[in-house]
Amino acid sequence: MPFQDLQNIIQSDITVGTVIINLIMALIGGLIISLVYRWTYNGPGYSSRFLRSLITITLITSIVILVIGNNLARAFGLVGAMSIIRFRTAVKDTHDIVFIFFALATGLAAGVGLHQITLVGVIFIGILQIILYKINFGNHKKNDYLLQLIYLSDNKQNPKYLSIFDKYCKSSKLINIRSLGKKDYLELSFSVILKNELETNNLIKSLKNLKEIETVNFYSNERVQ
Repeated sequence: MPFQDLQNIIQSDITVGTVIINLIMALIGGLIISLVYRWTYNGPGYSSRFLRSLITITLITSIVILVIGNNLARAFGLVGAMSIIRFRTAVKDTHDIVFIFFALATGLAAGVGLHQITLVGVIFIGILQIILYKINFGNHKKNDYLLQLIYLSDNKQNPKYLSIFDKYCKSSKLINIRSLGKKDYLELSFSVILKNELETNNLIKSLKNLKEIETVNFYSNERVQ
């Protein structure tokens, strides 16, 4: 749509019917966004409140745009009012940040009455997110894991855990060593590729049976086994 047509939409008189239609479009967009978020999120911090917040953000953004219209004074007034708000909750997952912007953009489009852009944008981006999630785009290899050991060092050149690694792992790479400050205990972090993922439990049990090892942590997809 040309810029002049967009300007005419914003400058047009707002009626009750326009407000209702724009809010309905924002609601539809927010519902679709929340469903896509639910289907594609696989992190440890899933929150149903955040899911509902995505719908609300879309509606609020639409209302803000309806209030501003083409009035510059209202725009500056709202910016000033919003600047006094301090958000205490940090958004730690980039996946959440993406969907917050997704909801904001959808609310903006619905608020100015660009209903076709609202629907097409939400459906296109939503389908793209689902496809990327289904094909595991950008994920590490499935058999690539992080293994952490709390190990009592005895200054031997060939620690016993190396023979266990040779038995269960295609490869192992030491990526971090941290002193724990008690006796000679060290925290060793390895990137390992398993020969057979079905043998994961046997690997962990074999390591735990060693007297030199106090703790074994096996990390996969942000979860600890």
